[in-house]
Amino acid sequence: MLGLETANLIIQELNEDRDARLMLALLNDSDFLQNIGDRGVRSEDDARNYLLNGPIAMYRTHGFGMYKVSMKNGTAIGICGLVKRAGLDGVDIGFALLPDFRGLGFALESAQAVMEYAKNELGLQRILAITQPENTPSIRLLEKLGLNRESNVVLPGETEVLDLMVWHKEAAEINN
Repeated sequence: MLGLETANLIIQELNEDRDARLMLALLNDSDFLQNIGDRGVRSEDDARNYLLNGPIAMYRTHGFGMYKVSMKNGTAIGICGLVKRAGLDGVDIGFALLPDFRGLGFALESAQAVMEYAKNELGLQRILAITQPENTPSIRLLEKLGLNRESNVVLPGETEVLDLMVWHKEAAEINN
């Protein structure tokens, strides 16, 4: 079970009962809907099912997934983690925070911790991210993490063209 701590945050696996309200709020936030998409979650029961069939299933299948991000006082502020997504030839990092916690550096802090975990504990040599071309805040954060735009991608069953951003271990070593 993952348990990461940073200066301000605790990052841990999601739980279908404990975190259903967080997911209901996050998945229905207007920025989430615009930049990530509608997951069809409209109730706490929907949120529990989403957690069981998404992040929790991914923990069992791949040993990683999206994680809950909380302040050290226990206040849940969002999610950050790793996803093995159909249509991508690697693991991608994602993040989303509740509105009151955006713009305060917590997305970067949590994503840096997850990137370090992915590189050092999981041994990933390459980490991907997908984002809408107009989602400037996410693109800037991903660039701060060392990811660079590589190409466009359309995920299976979708029509939207997304930017594919990539971090390579070899490129990072050359640049350091």
